[in-house]
Amino acid sequence: MRRHVLQLTMAIAIVAIPLIAVFATDTTPQLGLDLQGGISVVLAPKAGAKVKSDALGQAVNIIRNRVDSLGVAEPEVNRQGNNIIVDLPGVKDRQRAIDIVGQTAELRFRPVLQTLPPESVDVTTTTTKAPGSTTTTAAGASTSSTVQKGSIVEGQATTTTAAPSTTTTATTAPATTPTTAPAGLTGKVPTTPESEDKPEASVVLPIRKGSSDSASTGRLSLGPALMTGKDVKSADARFESGQGWVVHLSFTGTGFDTFNKIAAQYVGKQIAIVLDGVVQSYPVIKDAKFDTNDVVISGNFKQSEAKNLATVLRYGALPVPLERQTVQDVSPSLGKDQLRSGIAAGLIGLALVALYMLVYYRLLGIVIWAGLLMSAGALYALTSWLGSAIGLTLTLSGVTGIIVSVGITVDSYVVYFERLKDEVRTGKTIRSSLDRGFSRSFRTILAADLVSLIGAALLYFLAVGSVRGFAFFLGLSTLLDVFVAYFFMHPLVSIIGRKESFTQAGWLGIASGLDVKGATA
Repeated sequence: MRRHVLQLTMAIAIVAIPLIAVFATDTTPQLGLDLQGGISVVLAPKAGAKVKSDALGQAVNIIRNRVDSLGVAEPEVNRQGNNIIVDLPGVKDRQRAIDIVGQTAELRFRPVLQTLPPESVDVTTTTTKAPGSTTTTAAGASTSSTVQKGSIVEGQATTTTAAPSTTTTATTAPATTPTTAPAGLTGKVPTTPESEDKPEASVVLPIRKGSSDSASTGRLSLGPALMTGKDVKSADARFESGQGWVVHLSFTGTGFDTFNKIAAQYVGKQIAIVLDGVVQSYPVIKDAKFDTNDVVISGNFKQSEAKNLATVLRYGALPVPLERQTVQDVSPSLGKDQLRSGIAAGLIGLALVALYMLVYYRLLGIVIWAGLLMSAGALYALTSWLGSAIGLTLTLSGVTGIIVSVGITVDSYVVYFERLKDEVRTGKTIRSSLDRGFSRSFRTILAADLVSLIGAALLYFLAVGSVRGFAFFLGLSTLLDVFVAYFFMHPLVSIIGRKESFTQAGWLGIASGLDVKGATA
C-alpha cells in the first residue's frame, strides 16, 4: 500500500511541478505556421545561372537541413518549377532565418596579406599585443596585423602558450594606398575591393561584425583562395573550458592533405576563413602538421555565432546560386478556424468517450478521466518547454496526432479493467486481483504502445513536413501513456480497490463497474 502511495505521489508531482512552472513563467506552446503565422520565402536561381533539376533537388534538401538546425519544426520546403518555396513556422529570429536559408555558404581559406582600417579612414594606431596574440610585421610593411584575441587554428590541443608582451607602433595606410605584403605571404595586395566571386584573385573583404574584438571593425587584404568548403566534411559547435565556444572542423581525405600542406607553408601566419564575402575569423595556424583530422577554430565566438558558422559549414554550399524573390508574412487566420473546428470535434468526441466510460465502468470511469487529465497536463508542459527550448512547434497535424492518441490511452485502461474483471469473476477478491491483473494486462499495454511507437518513429524519420508533426506528437503521447498507466492508473486503482466504501458504493462502486456485484474488497 505504501509503495502505491509513493508511486501516485511521485507521478502527480512529476506532472504538477513542471505544469505550475510553465504557468508561472507564462510559457505556452509555440504554434506553427498554420496556427500563428510565420514567413514564406521564395528563392529562385540567379539570372544566367545554369540550372539542373537534380541540383535544385539537392538545394531543397540542404535548405531543409539548415532550417531543421535552426530549431524550426515542420518546415515546408518545396519546389515550384525552378523556384524553391520555404515556409518557416514559429521563427524566433526572423532575419537570421532568412539569411541562413538562402546563404550560398561558399567557404574559402585565404592568406592574410594586410590588416586595413574601415574604408576611407586614415588613422595612426598603437597596438599592444595581448597574451596569446601574434603580431606580423615584415620588412617594408607599414601595417600591424593583430590576431583576434584567443583565435587559433590548432589540432586536438586546446592550450595556448602566451608570447612575451610587446608593443608595436605602426601607421596604417589608407585603403587606397598600395602596400607590400608581409614576408612569407604571397599575392598582390589589391588597391580596391574586388569581387569574392573570383577565388583566384586577391581581395579586400570586411571582417565579421558583432565581434567584441575591436579589430573586427576593419577589413583584411587577402590573397588567392587556398582551399574551399568542398574540402570540409563536418563542423560542430562546442563549448570548451578556457576557450568558450569553438567550432570543430574535420576535412575530407584530400581536404585534410591540402590543409596540412597549407599549415606547413603558413605556420605562424594568419589564414582568413571567408564565408560569403565576409571574414568570419582570421586565426593563426599554430602547427606545421596536424596528426588528427579535427581542427579547432576558436575566437571571440558567441554561442549563436559558433552555431551559425557550424550550421552553414556542415551542410555545405548550395549547388546552384539562389536569390530571394519575395519574403511574405503568412496569416494564421485559416489555421485558427480549422483549429477551432478540430478542437471542437475532439472535445465532443472526448466528452462522449468519457460519458461512456463512466456509464460502463462507474467509479473506474472517473479514474480514466483523471488519467486523461494527467496525460494532458504532462503533454502541455512538455510541449511548452520544448517549444521554448528547441523551437518545437504545434501545428494542425500535431493536434491530430494528440487526438488520435486519446484512443490509445483509453485502450490501456480498458485492457486493465477487463483483465481485472476476468480475475474477479474467477472468485478472487478485488484486492487480490489488482496486482495480478495489472501485471498481466501491462504486457498487453506495452505491446500495443510499442506498435504505435514504432509506427510513429518510422513516420517521423521517413516523412517530411506536417507528417513529422503528427508522428512526433503521437509518439510523445504514447510514451506518456506508458508512464501514466504504470505510475498513476495502477496505484490509484490499487488504493481505492482496497477500500470497502469504494468497492460497494452501489451503482457507482467498483464491483458494479466490474459487473460482479458480489465481489468484495
